[in-house]
Amino acid sequence: MADAPVTGTATEVTTEEAPGPQIYTPPSHVPTVVVDDVHIVYKVHGVGTGKGSATGALSRLVSRKTSPTIREVHAVKGVTFTAYKGEAVGLIGSNGSGKSTILRAIAGLLPPERGRVYTNGQPSLLGVNAAMMNDLTGEKNVVLGCLAMGMPYAEVRERYQDIVDFSGINERGDFISLPMRTYSSGMAARLRFSIAAAKSHEVLLIDEALATGDSRFQRRSEDRIRELREEAGTVFLVSHNNAAIRETCDRTIWLEGGVMRMDGPTEEVVDAYEEYMGKKK
Repeated sequence: MADAPVTGTATEVTTEEAPGPQIYTPPSHVPTVVVDDVHIVYKVHGVGTGKGSATGALSRLVSRKTSPTIREVHAVKGVTFTAYKGEAVGLIGSNGSGKSTILRAIAGLLPPERGRVYTNGQPSLLGVNAAMMNDLTGEKNVVLGCLAMGMPYAEVRERYQDIVDFSGINERGDFISLPMRTYSSGMAARLRFSIAAAKSHEVLLIDEALATGDSRFQRRSEDRIRELREEAGTVFLVSHNNAAIRETCDRTIWLEGGVMRMDGPTEEVVDAYEEYMGKKK
């Protein structure tokens, strides 16, 4: 992977006035993720109507014509940045701004329409919709999740109780022995984070995981993210909880309408974002 420019000061991609830049120094000069002029376009398929819709679809396949009901959504528009080892990078922005889309592109789940994503190491995406088997117990999901991350079975058994304790699943009963379908969305999200955090990652992508649980779980999560950074990993955190971003990340990227508006020290970027959102109310 080619060397990428080092982020030195906050970069604002907007014509609106912003606070003066603060010096930002990455914890290392070893790039782990390079997002280079990335554009991501979704194709949204409308619902066909009338009895001939299936026949029409087959005709379009044969003739290689696109459906008139397909709508394109330009979700990410020319985003460029570089992340480095030891960084925790926050991603903020209003709903539909492209934050989760960028994470999925870094994870290799969404191919860019234009531009490139380069990673040094295997990205691991942790989201509120991360796959778990609802008919299996929490215990079996812990084991399967850890094995899927490449942990030896002996290590899984050794760390199992720590994972359960970290999640807080059993604080109000023996929920870990119940099927996942009986869990609330918050309980399931906490268990997902606890499984993912049990292993050191070269690039860990977290989507809204810290928005769930009480303040104790959030503090445990923030502490664990700091440990992952110290283990030379890179962490990306998408969250609408600005307090969690401030506590966890030293650098933040602000996306709005698929465009990167700012990239720099967290306090500076979050302050500008909150001012922007305040003006919209």
